[in-house]
Amino acid sequence: MLRNMLRFRQIAQRTISTASRRHFENKVPEKQKLFQEDNGIPVHLKGGVADALLYRATMVLTVGAYAIYELAKASFPKKQD
Repeated sequence: MLRNMLRFRQIAQRTISTASRRHFENKVPEKQKLFQEDNGIPVHLKGGVADALLYRATMVLTVGAYAIYELAKASFPKKQD
């Protein structure tokens, strides 16, 4: 058990030390150009196909949930006193 704990510490230390050495390319200027470009596309769709799919899925789920809510509300009418 002690051997496993020491091994886990070594793995954790190795992961932390190697993670700090990685260098990532700064993509912020590219994204700024993309989102500031005046091309008539709404900002929530400028990310490409993934943004368009997420937007459409959100709209479908929202409208679908509202339709189900209204159907449920209509199927249980209020009692009249």
